Amino acid sequence: MKLVLLVVGTAALLVGFTRWENPGADLPTLAAISFAVCLPLALCKRLPLTAAILASGISLLGSVIPGWPGRLVAMATLCCAAYYRPLRLSSVVAVSLVWVIGYGILSSKMGPAADLIVLGVALPVVGYALRLQRDRTGQTVRLRLAEADRVAAEERARLARDVHDSVGHHLTAIRLQAMATRRALGGAPALADRVLGTIDDLSSSALSEVRVLLTTLHGSPGLADIGDLVRRLSTADRRITVLGTAAPLSPVVDHAAYRVVQEALTNAVRHTDATEIDVCLRHDRHGMEITITDNGTVGAEVVEGHGIRGMRERVRVLGGTLSVGPRPRRGWSVRARIPA
Repeated sequence: MKLVLLVVGTAALLVGFTRWENPGADLPTLAAISFAVCLPLALCKRLPLTAAILASGISLLGSVIPGWPGRLVAMATLCCAAYYRPLRLSSVVAVSLVWVIGYGILSSKMGPAADLIVLGVALPVVGYALRLQRDRTGQTVRLRLAEADRVAAEERARLARDVHDSVGHHLTAIRLQAMATRRALGGAPALADRVLGTIDDLSSSALSEVRVLLTTLHGSPGLADIGDLVRRLSTADRRITVLGTAAPLSPVVDHAAYRVVQEALTNAVRHTDATEIDVCLRHDRHGMEITITDNGTVGAEVVEGHGIRGMRERVRVLGGTLSVGPRPRRGWSVRARIPA
């Protein structure tokens, strides 16, 4: 319904403006050419280049009508083509140049060749710039969401460790004391044995419940969640490919592997101009190997921030190794080996 209103409304504006500028224009012809040049607007999102070609061609036909501003619709479709057609700016520029030159010939307003070239390139460049701004804004939002998820996960892990170290320790101590006292009493008196038995059972149940709560609180993502991570960080100008699959791992190794991939991808997106990022997962009976490479430009020296140190610490605690640095020709490489 919105597209119908857009087409009809724009066509009506073209007719009204032309009749105001040129009262003698033939109304049926004017209405037909105005509606025809506006129809491609409905295709701008699905078939942007096709819409631009159609609108440009129709606007050339209508240029013979004095005072008809249909070229504005063609300009809009050319900008939309550059906005909605990623990585194909050259084809949009070619169509734009042909249209500008053709319109100049038919309307007898050629002007200097340099002006025509600038105008022809400017139309798609505006759309391309708007698309870059959109992608940059979306990338910023996704990075902030990913960072918020990471901070929340770290906070949950910290709380889980605190609860485990404090509550879990005391409950375990209570249970051990109760068991030792029961063995020392040897079942006499009966009342004390029952009370200590109750303490033993309650502390054991409490320990089990604490472990379940800690598992829920930790909410540890694993390699199965890499797909969501890749979708959040991918854009039209950045392709992230995951190669290989991981066999079932222990929760600790699975979570550590996910965090390594998450931090490496975030660093590649935030600190490099990489357009291709590959995540390679290999698993054998000895453990898990993770390799993240990109084609971005990097400095000569590796500066280890909190993220790299965090990855190194996670892998080291599990007895693994981590290497981070520039690749021989171009790009960045992160390789982690985590024993099973």
